[in-house]
Amino acid sequence: MSFIDEKIEDYCRHHSSEESALLQKINRDTFAKVLNPRMLSGHFQGRLLSMLSNMIQPEHILEIGTYTGYSALCLAEGLTPNGKLITIEKNAELEDRIQNNFSQSEHRHKIKLMMGNALEIIPALDVKFQLVFIDADKENYLNYYNLVFDKVEKGGYFLADNVLWSGKVLEKPAKDDLDTQRIMTFNDHVVNDSRVECIMLPFRDGLTLIRKK
Repeated sequence: MSFIDEKIEDYCRHHSSEESALLQKINRDTFAKVLNPRMLSGHFQGRLLSMLSNMIQPEHILEIGTYTGYSALCLAEGLTPNGKLITIEKNAELEDRIQNNFSQSEHRHKIKLMMGNALEIIPALDVKFQLVFIDADKENYLNYYNLVFDKVEKGGYFLADNVLWSGKVLEKPAKDDLDTQRIMTFNDHVVNDSRVECIMLPFRDGLTLIRKK
């Protein structure tokens, strides 16, 4: 979902750098062959992820929620020459597709796909990250944030996607709407966390940029 007028968004997209041929292919294939294709970051957000990664120039990136690998490839564009990106995905049905997509990229040697539950994988990671992208199941956003916090270097960044959750964060959620409840809890926690500074952008479905002080 996007909160920006479609014509404005199209204008912005047409005045932004092109995505690579591989990313275009992943975009098309995802929409044609994979369930819930709107989960894909896509051209507009992908260029933002690439730009932010290039500005930060991280040595290590953690992505929580791979989907078909589009966003990981965008983030990998900003890695240092010897940098590494770890991306975690729990949907085993996507593994072959993800690996195939990564294998076609010039950044393939920098990317490590880990299949499984991020809540179990993150504690075992012995890495200091300069950039973390949270884009997985919404009910665990705060758990992911807390688990990885001490593994992020001072001055490092978090990006959290879907923080406006189709505008549902503006209303009191239903008792059984756990995703909205947890997103709202995450948003409130971050803005009140004295260890970080943050800005929430009304970009697509909401994107929060967080810097660890």
